[in-house]
Amino acid sequence: MQVNLHEPWHIGPVQIPSRLVLAPMAGVSVQAFRRQGRRFGAGLVCSEMVSCAGLHHGNERTLGYLRIASDERPLAVQIFGSEPAVMAEAARMVEDAGADIVDINFGCPVKKVTKTGAGATLLEDGDRARRIVGAVSSAVDVPVSVKMRRGLENGSRQCLELGPRLVDAGAASLTLHPRSAKQMYTGQADHSLTAELVSLVDVPVVASGDIDSRSRAEAVLATTGAAAVMVGRAAQGNPWALREILDGDADEPSREEVVAELILFIRETVRELGEHRATGFLKKFYSWYLGRGRFPRAFKAELTQLPTIADVEARLFEAAPGARFVLARLEEELPQGDDVLLDLPISIYGGG
Repeated sequence: MQVNLHEPWHIGPVQIPSRLVLAPMAGVSVQAFRRQGRRFGAGLVCSEMVSCAGLHHGNERTLGYLRIASDERPLAVQIFGSEPAVMAEAARMVEDAGADIVDINFGCPVKKVTKTGAGATLLEDGDRARRIVGAVSSAVDVPVSVKMRRGLENGSRQCLELGPRLVDAGAASLTLHPRSAKQMYTGQADHSLTAELVSLVDVPVVASGDIDSRSRAEAVLATTGAAAVMVGRAAQGNPWALREILDGDADEPSREEVVAELILFIRETVRELGEHRATGFLKKFYSWYLGRGRFPRAFKAELTQLPTIADVEARLFEAAPGARFVLARLEEELPQGDDVLLDLPISIYGGG
C-alpha cells in the first residue's frame, strides 16, 4: 500500500496539510519547538500539557502556555485534569486563545499527574473519561481529540474498550500510543492495537510511538490504516528527522545548519520564556542538537557550564562561523510579527 505523507486530512473541519503530527511533550513543546516543527513539515503541532487547574486559578505560568502564533497553526493545545466542569472551562480558554483543536490527555504516565486522577489514570475510569470528553466537546466549537495509551498495565487492551465510548461522547479524533503507562517509554509500541482501534471507530486515529524514520512511518500507516503518525522523541533537537520522514531526505545537516537552527531556537525560547527561565530550560537541547556525532561531547558539556545565553551564542558561532549567514537567512524567512491571540500579562514573556 503506497502512503502519501503529504496528503491532507481532517479532524472535524480542520484541514491538516501533512500526515505528520508533532507530539505534545512536557518540557519540550514550547512555541519555538512548534514553529520549527511546522517549518520542517509537521502538518499539526501540539502544545505541551496544560493544567486545567492552573488555568482555572489564573496561574501566570500556565496561562503562558496559551501563547499562540499564526505560523504554528493548525495547533492543538493539550489539557489535563480530572473534573469535567473544570476541563470544560479550560477548553473554552484554549479555544478563546486561538487553538484549532482541544486535545485531552488520557495518557500521561507520570506520577504527579496520575495521582491527581488525571492522565493515564482515566483509562481505568471510563465513565469519568467519557464525562470529561462530553463536557469539553459541548463547551467548544473546535474539534476535540484525545491522546491515550493502551492502558495502565502491560498487556492491557483498555484503549479498545474506551476508544469507541470517547468517540460517542464527542471526540473527533483519537491518538494511541500503544504502550502501557507502566512501560513508560521502554519496550516497543504495539501498533497491532492501533490497527484494531482504527477498525472500531469512524474518526481519524493518529499512531504514536517509535516513529523515527520514513520507512517506519510508511509501514505503520500502511498496516494500521491510521490517518497520520505522531513523532515525538525523534524530533527533539533534530527537526531534520521530520524532513526525512516526509521526503526521504536523509542528508545530515551541516554544522552551520545545526548551529543556526539551535541559535534561532535559543532566541525564540528566550523571547517566549525570558532569559532567566530559558537559561536552564535550554541546557537539555544543547546535547540533543549537537549530538549524533555532530560535535564533540566535551563541547556540549562546555555549553552547559557557560553563565549566560550570550556566552553560549558566542561559543557556538566560534565553533561554526558560517552559521551566521545561515541564521540570517532563517530569520529573514520567518513571518514578521508574532500574532499573540490571548492578552496576557507581559511578565510571562520576560518582557518579550
